[in-house]
Amino acid sequence: MNIHEYQARSLLAKFGVPVPAAELVTTPDEAAAAYEKLGTRVAVVKAQVHAGGRGKGGGVKLVKSANEARQVAEAILSKPLVTPQTPSGGVPVRQLLVAAGVDIEKEFYLGMAVDRAGACPVLIASSEGGVEIEQVARTNPQAIVRVRIDPRNGLYDYQARTVAFQLGFQGDAFKQFCTAMKCLTKLFLATDASLAEINPLVLTRDGKVLAIDAKINFDDNALYRQSEIAAMRDEREENPAEVRARKHELSYISLQGDIGCLVNGAGLAMATMDIIKLHGGEPANFLDVGGGATEEAVTEAFRIILSDGNVKGVLVNIFGGIAKCDTIASAIVNAAGEVGFKVPLVVRLEGTNVDKARQILEQAKASIPTMIVADDLTDAARKITAAVAA
Repeated sequence: MNIHEYQARSLLAKFGVPVPAAELVTTPDEAAAAYEKLGTRVAVVKAQVHAGGRGKGGGVKLVKSANEARQVAEAILSKPLVTPQTPSGGVPVRQLLVAAGVDIEKEFYLGMAVDRAGACPVLIASSEGGVEIEQVARTNPQAIVRVRIDPRNGLYDYQARTVAFQLGFQGDAFKQFCTAMKCLTKLFLATDASLAEINPLVLTRDGKVLAIDAKINFDDNALYRQSEIAAMRDEREENPAEVRARKHELSYISLQGDIGCLVNGAGLAMATMDIIKLHGGEPANFLDVGGGATEEAVTEAFRIILSDGNVKGVLVNIFGGIAKCDTIASAIVNAAGEVGFKVPLVVRLEGTNVDKARQILEQAKASIPTMIVADDLTDAARKITAAVAA
C-alpha cells in the first residue's frame, strides 16, 4: 500500500524525524493562504499523487509570493500530471502540499527496505541525495552505504555512528543524523513498512537535518494490525479493478497485455504468465482466486478480467485441491451465463475430480461457443495465444 507525501511526512514527524512546516490544500486560494501562514520567503507547491518523478512532470514548483502560489496551484490542479511513473495520459491531481522552503547546504539519501537475501531490513544511505538511488547505484555505487538491521533491536548506536561518519557528518549535524536514522528505523519496523525513503534528507546552511521529501510503502498482508496506516489508503489513486478485486479477496494486478489470466495459487499464476510469454503472448493481468475459490469469486474474477478493454482472450488454469475441479467447472459455466464470453476462453483443469469437471465443460460447449478445453498447460498456452492472434 502506498501513501501520499503529506502522510509520510506526518509519520516521520510522529516518530521524531524533523520535517519543515507544510499545509495540505485543495484549491488555489487555499494555496495562497497556506503560503501566508507558513511565513517563509520561499515555499514549494507539490502535487500529491502516487507517482514519482513529479518534478520532471511539472508537479513541484518553487513560489515566492501568495499570488504565485495561487497561480502555480491553479496550473497543477487544472490538468493531469504526467511523469515517467504515470500512465501516458497522466493522473488527476486533487491535493497539493505547500511546504516551507529551506536553505540547503547538502542533500543526502536515507531509506529502508527489506533485504530478501539477508532476510532482514536494510538501511540505505548515500551522500548523493536528490536523485534516484537506482541512478546512484549505476553511476557511483561506492557512494551507497548499506547496513543490515536486527528487527528485534533496531539500529544499534554504533551502526548509526558508522553511517554518519561515512557520509561526512560532523558536530551537531552528526548527532541529528544519527537520531534521524534511528527514528526512521523505528517507523519502518513499527508500521510494517516495505519501503521508506527520505530523498532528499538535507543539511541546511544553519546546521539542521531535515526530511523534505518522503515515500513510504507498506506490506498489505500486515494491514490487519495497522488500522492507522490502513486508514491512510487513497483508493482514488489506485487501479479501480485492483480495488474491486481486493474487496472480493482476489489478488489482482493489472498488466499491459491482452490475455486475461484466472488462476488459483500465486506460484501457478506466475508460471501461467511465463508460459504465455514463452508462446508469444502477453498476459493482461495477474489474478489468483485462491485455493478455496468459490463460484462467486470465479464470477467476479471474470467480470474484473473482462472489464479490461485490452483483453482479447482468457486463460483459466486451475489445479484442483481444496477447490475441486468439478466445482470450478460448474463455476465457469455459471459465470459464463452471467458474464457472457465474447472472447476466446481456454480452460485447463487438473487435480481432484478432473474427469467429472471435463464432462461438465464438454456438456457446456454448446452454450459457451468461445470455450476451448486444453489438455495441459502447454496446450492451453498454445491455444490461447493462437486464438488471440487469429
